[in-house]
Amino acid sequence: MKPNETLLNIRLKGEKIEFTNDMIDDMGDNHISTSADTPLRADAFDKTDAEKMKIIQEHFKAIMETMGLDLADDSLKGTPRRVAKMFIQEIFSGLNPANKPSVALFENKYKYNEMLVERNISFYSNCEHHFVPIIGKAHIAYISSGKVIGLSKLNRLVEYYAKRPQVQERLTVQIGKELQKALGTEDVAVVIDAKHLCVASRGVEDDTSSTITAFYEGKFKEEKTKNEFLKYLELKTTF
Repeated sequence: MKPNETLLNIRLKGEKIEFTNDMIDDMGDNHISTSADTPLRADAFDKTDAEKMKIIQEHFKAIMETMGLDLADDSLKGTPRRVAKMFIQEIFSGLNPANKPSVALFENKYKYNEMLVERNISFYSNCEHHFVPIIGKAHIAYISSGKVIGLSKLNRLVEYYAKRPQVQERLTVQIGKELQKALGTEDVAVVIDAKHLCVASRGVEDDTSSTITAFYEGKFKEEKTKNEFLKYLELKTTF
């Protein structure tokens, strides 16, 4: 180990694993995720939102001062408070299960038994490795097992899971699993196409690439159904 290099010890399935700073940085640069669930501490919601914002405000103020910024400047003095409010009430509001959208289901009275596809659901998330934006579109399909969901709820579920520090693979799985649970069907597909600013604005600084992830379960594992869904994503409309 290099001099002054921090060693992080964690336990995974009963085994102690040691990570150096360089290994941790590599995990972030390679966008490695450790779980399909968002990593949250047991006491994640012991503090109120107001208490969290007060703490974040003080910490972010210290970060700005450490960087040499003059918080007496009219433009900067409100920034720590604004950032704290943005973190808790806006861009990371999906961490709090109290903000999870309610999902009302309706009987499929019109007996629509083909797949329903909602394309181009815009979302903004943040990379959990560097806390910079992920900007993308989600495409969702499901085949009703007797219940249907309001279209706007699909958008809101995407937004809920996007509004937390994320890894795109996890976001894709979380949306897919939640839809399966809500709809009572295995027949769900999710495709996400997103640009990561941690790739575009730092590191390799590639502004042209995007990342595509997919979730296929139930009938969508069949090539015919999967190809039908992907064909719909190619459609050109006048909207």
